[in-house]
Amino acid sequence: MLRRIHVIVPALMVLFVSSVFLIPPVLPAGNASAALQATVPPTNTPRVTIPPTNTPRATTAPLLPTATDTPPPSATWTPSPTVPPTDTPTPEPTEPSHLPTPTLYYPPDYTPKQPQPTAIPTAMPRLRSTDETGAPYELLNILLIGHDGALVPNDPNFHTDTMIIVSINRGTNTVSMISLPRDLYVYIPNWGMQRLNQAYWYGEAIGWTDGGWGMMRQTILYNFGIETHYYAMVDFDGFEEIVDAVGGVTIAVDCPILDDICVENCDDGIAGNETWDKKVIDVGVHHMDGDEALWYARSRENTIDFDRGRRQQQLLRAIWAASRDAGIITQLPDLWDQMTSVVQTNFPLTEAIPLIPLALSLEPNSIENHFFRKNVETVAWSPDGVTNVQLPHPDGGMQRLVENFLSPPTHNRLVLENARIDIWNGTENDGWDIVATDRLAWEGFAPHPAGLAAQTDYADTVIYDYTGNTKGSSLNDLVKLLNIKPENVFPDPDPNRTVDFEIILGANYNSCVNRQWIDPATMN
Repeated sequence: MLRRIHVIVPALMVLFVSSVFLIPPVLPAGNASAALQATVPPTNTPRVTIPPTNTPRATTAPLLPTATDTPPPSATWTPSPTVPPTDTPTPEPTEPSHLPTPTLYYPPDYTPKQPQPTAIPTAMPRLRSTDETGAPYELLNILLIGHDGALVPNDPNFHTDTMIIVSINRGTNTVSMISLPRDLYVYIPNWGMQRLNQAYWYGEAIGWTDGGWGMMRQTILYNFGIETHYYAMVDFDGFEEIVDAVGGVTIAVDCPILDDICVENCDDGIAGNETWDKKVIDVGVHHMDGDEALWYARSRENTIDFDRGRRQQQLLRAIWAASRDAGIITQLPDLWDQMTSVVQTNFPLTEAIPLIPLALSLEPNSIENHFFRKNVETVAWSPDGVTNVQLPHPDGGMQRLVENFLSPPTHNRLVLENARIDIWNGTENDGWDIVATDRLAWEGFAPHPAGLAAQTDYADTVIYDYTGNTKGSSLNDLVKLLNIKPENVFPDPDPNRTVDFEIILGANYNSCVNRQWIDPATMN
């Protein structure tokens, strides 16, 4: 039975991350120019129970500002629906194909309970993506959480160091993912300014409504304007079990990763008895077991913390691929009870079942990924001169990122063009054509790794454009993403072509475009 449970553990996490990624490549007509609508709930919204600062209680407290409170800037009130005349027949309600998403309210206290090292930010307006008519899209937002509770057994002060929101737009059948930085300094209700990764355990500690999950989702709403409806959470041990249960994962590593790794006495329970060594994973294709995958997800010696979010999303994609190939996802309904005894979640089976067919049809290039960047969406700051945290960039970069995340994907031009791309490896570095293919898939392309070129001594990466400049926009994107020099772009129009672009990777190929990292070869 234990092995059976281990086999099905990946299904839930994979379902949330990838079963929803059956994305039609073209947006419905009229939806391409979506806007965002900031709203706050009206004052007559139902209220829920909230405990005081230290001990929980059964009484109620308002979760909305009182009549004297001022709504967050740029927020607009949602108008009440028009009531039809009494003599007008009312259509019979139709049964929805899915459950209504849970209602989320702003937390009641905008005032900290203790002195704060920095000002409490104004609550972010509730951000909703709207179509060209102004109607908000129906989004299903699921928070995936990985926590470090396994590092110190029975320690209640665990941190949620991995926080990824998956947003499913039911109006356009599109999906986006965003990684939230663990060190972002945010307002946590009933507490004050703290790191985002501490919100969950604090909610558990004080008995907040819905515990840590309730505190986490209200913290996210207040600071990001994002409504989250469900969650799924595992610890480090659970993540390793997931990867091992599907036979490991195959990862196209596009930036070399360096960090310490335990090589002896790693699990004997005696602190300080371990032996550590340096480990490097070079650019290329690597198959990883659970232990190595966890190391890859958490490593940051030669990268900044923000880069981990991208690698974690990459691992979720790989887990999906391995689970699909192993036939695990189709077993979900029969094994739901056993699975949810391993993965902590509030996601209902009735929502999960309709998503199963989607998981089996996922295209790797059909999802948008969003990440915070240091000095772009955030700026570094120290509250005490010793510890380091991140604050939202004052130029509004964080809100723009969230708006892009909640809007339908914008890369549909690339899919519409449907450029046929062959990528050849013109070097002796194993798997570079697969690495470049994976890199382009993240940007909405669907290239084909063609293997070794006729010669493997190319110094520079070159691209042959057989389109006759009819697809110049795709060419420009390819040149930028693959870091190709202008003199290495060769137009060669061919009306009888079988591919649109042919790329031959050279020794100067750099897959770490727009990444903040340090080459391990330059480190002591």
